[in-house]
Amino acid sequence: MPPASRNGSKTAAATNMTRLTTHVLDTAQGRPAAGVRVALHFGGEAVAQATTNADGRAVLLEADSLRTGIYELTFSVGEYFQASAEPPFLGDVVVRFGVADAAADYHVPLLVSPYGYSTYRGS
Repeated sequence: MPPASRNGSKTAAATNMTRLTTHVLDTAQGRPAAGVRVALHFGGEAVAQATTNADGRAVLLEADSLRTGIYELTFSVGEYFQASAEPPFLGDVVVRFGVADAAADYHVPLLVSPYGYSTYRGS
């Protein structure tokens, strides 16, 4: 798959496509984390990259690009938090997850603060 760079916040229902999306929320500030670089890997190969939009959202894969297997999202949150007074504790946050159904939508949100994070499979 060729690398892609996409931003967006349209819903899968509006486009009728299988998608892999993310949403990064800065829980310390209580707002979306805009401008976070996100890279997607599959089988050790870079397959997509994006930067979160003003709403903290990014589309990594659309349509028939999703395959079953293990994916890895790398969120460059250290760069995002670098604007704070002290050096960031977190650099990259890596989330490894499995895709069992390539025809389904996958949404992987990241809730992040300068000192911790949480993730889950969203809708």
